[in-house]
Amino acid sequence: MEDTSNIQQKIPVSIQDELRNSYLDYAMSVIIGRAIPDVRDGLKPVHRRILYSMHEQKIGPSGSHKKCARVVGDVLGKYHPHGDTAVYDALVRMAQPFSLRYPLIDGQGNFGSIDGDSAAAMRYTESRLARIATDLLTDIEKETVDFAPNYDDSELEPTVLPAKFPQLLVNGSGGIAVGMATNIPPHNLGEIIDATVLLIRNPDATVDDLMQHVKGPDFPTGGLIYGKSGIDQAYRTGRGTIVMRGRCSVEKTLKGDREQILITEIPYQVNKAKLVAKIAECIKEKRIEGIAEVRDESDREGMRVVIELKKDVFPQVVQNQLYRLTDLQSTFGIINLSIANGRPAVLGLKETLAHFVEHRREVVTRRTRYELRQAEAQRELVEGLGMATTDVDIIVSTIRTSQDPEEARDRLQKLPLRGFGDFLRRAGRPEPECVEGDGRGDYFLSERQAKAILEMRLSRLTGLEREKLAREYGELVEEIARLNGILADEGKLMDVIVGELEDIKSRYNDVRRTEIVPTEAEIQVEDLIQEEDMVVTISHLGYVKRTPVTTYRAQRRGGKGMVGMEARDEDWVSQLFVASTHSYVFFFSDKGKVYVKKVYEIPSAARNAKGRAIVNFVGMEQGEKIAAITPVARIETGWFVVTLTRRGQIKKTALEEYENFRDKGIIGVRIEEDDQLLSAAITDGSREFLIATHKGMSIRFAEEEVRPTGRATMGVKGVELNEGDFVVGLCVTDGGRDRVLAVCERGYGKRTPLDEFRLQSRGGKGVILIDASERNGPVIGVAMVSPADQIMLVTDRGQTLRTKASEIRETGRNAQGVRLMNVDGDERVVAIEAFAEAEEGTVPPPPLETTGTDGTNDTNGASHDGTNGVAE
Repeated sequence: MEDTSNIQQKIPVSIQDELRNSYLDYAMSVIIGRAIPDVRDGLKPVHRRILYSMHEQKIGPSGSHKKCARVVGDVLGKYHPHGDTAVYDALVRMAQPFSLRYPLIDGQGNFGSIDGDSAAAMRYTESRLARIATDLLTDIEKETVDFAPNYDDSELEPTVLPAKFPQLLVNGSGGIAVGMATNIPPHNLGEIIDATVLLIRNPDATVDDLMQHVKGPDFPTGGLIYGKSGIDQAYRTGRGTIVMRGRCSVEKTLKGDREQILITEIPYQVNKAKLVAKIAECIKEKRIEGIAEVRDESDREGMRVVIELKKDVFPQVVQNQLYRLTDLQSTFGIINLSIANGRPAVLGLKETLAHFVEHRREVVTRRTRYELRQAEAQRELVEGLGMATTDVDIIVSTIRTSQDPEEARDRLQKLPLRGFGDFLRRAGRPEPECVEGDGRGDYFLSERQAKAILEMRLSRLTGLEREKLAREYGELVEEIARLNGILADEGKLMDVIVGELEDIKSRYNDVRRTEIVPTEAEIQVEDLIQEEDMVVTISHLGYVKRTPVTTYRAQRRGGKGMVGMEARDEDWVSQLFVASTHSYVFFFSDKGKVYVKKVYEIPSAARNAKGRAIVNFVGMEQGEKIAAITPVARIETGWFVVTLTRRGQIKKTALEEYENFRDKGIIGVRIEEDDQLLSAAITDGSREFLIATHKGMSIRFAEEEVRPTGRATMGVKGVELNEGDFVVGLCVTDGGRDRVLAVCERGYGKRTPLDEFRLQSRGGKGVILIDASERNGPVIGVAMVSPADQIMLVTDRGQTLRTKASEIRETGRNAQGVRLMNVDGDERVVAIEAFAEAEEGTVPPPPLETTGTDGTNDTNGASHDGTNGVAE
């Protein structure tokens, strides 16, 4: 028969199962043994091994510093068989005051800097335990924690440290494991201890109760935290995101003619050198404007980064740009993941503190039991020695008559002693009713007591030593009673924990470094843009740009003007308006859709530049064209969007219906196939409208005659048109302007009092606006003006003229008007704009009565060839 005893049996295993099981073993090894901290002491294995190794070597705060290479070597040889770089890097981080809120290592030498400088080699640096680290290790020799064999079973190492304070929350932690990561911010020790004490006193305390003490993270680098929602979410769920900002202030330069921004604190884990380099890069690329110089003046006294500003620059705008474009503002994603009960878990604030309290309960209980055993053992010895000093004659006689120590020990154990009561009285303890022995007051020594008597020196038999033993015995009895009381009463046990926590707080607590700003600080793009007035220009072929209004200098009526855009034969400026950089711009397409942008989003360009194609800028669908554009100061209740078509259809819709706009546009108005959108304006529901036509007719009627309808409606008839005529403009009265300015394409125009245009019912043919003679040409636009207004005219060749409205002569409705601008040959005026002059050299647009504070006005319109501009 064949012998098969030595044949190995092959068991088929699915490769999928084997890979899954092996990878899970590897993943758990990384999670438990490397990357994730324990919730009880807040340490990863490498940190725990470093601290325990230094404790073993007695490299404590009261001793001298020792070479880091010595510490790293001991850790590697005994406990952590990985790379020396990993151990040294962990040691270095525990010594960095900008990494840990309360450093656990007291380093001597170069341990790196906040600029990202590396620490010196371990052979050059020295270290010792910081005083606070000893409170993580206190009582470790009293069997307070479990020990496990090291990697080669040659040593024992603690599986956790006793940790007198919640180290996990106090110093935080960070690590990436397999399939999970942890990122726990540091906190103020005093706040965390107060919350822990509250939870001990009231286990039913809520997260809200705990947050009365724990305001939020407290970073070693200071700075500010904006908003409490992320903190609240993290403390409740274990996950949340907080916004951090550096601390900035503004002061005058030494010369006093400029201002400068000082950065004295930066967000946690931000590299200062990289931050300064990033600011310099943004200045070079002109992403941040207004900075003259940036320099780092930090020294041993503290951080000081100086950002010197140019003249007439608003510091807040530059500061917001720094927050937006650099790490001066950054986020901290809280993931409170730790090892709890041997498993990784994401814990909230209360759960984390509860695990620590349970750990301390176990540590204090085990320590108390250990101390009780030690006290009882010591009491036993003191009792025996006390009996020896009381019955000294019989003890000495027994020892002298014995042949050897073994016989003496045996005889002493069998020797009845009668002086136990005397010893108790000398110790100040009451004599028990029945002492150990035969019931007649005899006392028999134990083996340990007999051995201790044999080893006792004769000097212990003196009277002074007898009193000392009696006093020690009394103290031991009281200590044993105290320890038994702690073990028997949960309240006393928790009082011990609280007392130790309060002692830690009294020794290490300091003031909070990170300020928490209650309001959320979402930096809007407007915060990065200095508010100023812009001339927005749209060309006939659909190019848009914005230019500061101060670029255009004022001229007298009848001048030639200046180039506003380099126009080609096939393109010209067809529309312009003046608006604040923070205003909205509604782009109405010929299909009735509305696209909404901010003025600051419009590409900035020089006065004579072409600009950018609106179709690409707005993101319109293929085949769509811009039909009307109007600026809007802000979207609010009580205002309406009024649209007018080329065929005279007028519609009014509440402005708030356009509030939920999308990048792909929303429905704005319904247009008939043979019609096209001409103009749009913003009103408050109590205005009057004046509609002008190509052939010089006009109609004035009250806004109440146009009832509000939804965005997807067509509207009602505003004017009855003659054959071949069409609408060219819409005026909305605003009370401050009582003159109607009409402009014809040959450069002629006139001002006419509004009262000369009688109020009619909507839908009529109206009255004459201006004589659209061959000299004047047809009407291209109208506007409501006051004598103080400025007028800007634009031709199809890009020429612009800015003049005062007061220089335009007033005439009746039937008059031909005066020359406003010289035009050559077939050149023609295509757009007008009226705006109020605030001061010499700057021309902000006239305000609408209740639009807000940005000085914009949505009243007047001008158009040509199916497009129209509505002044704000």
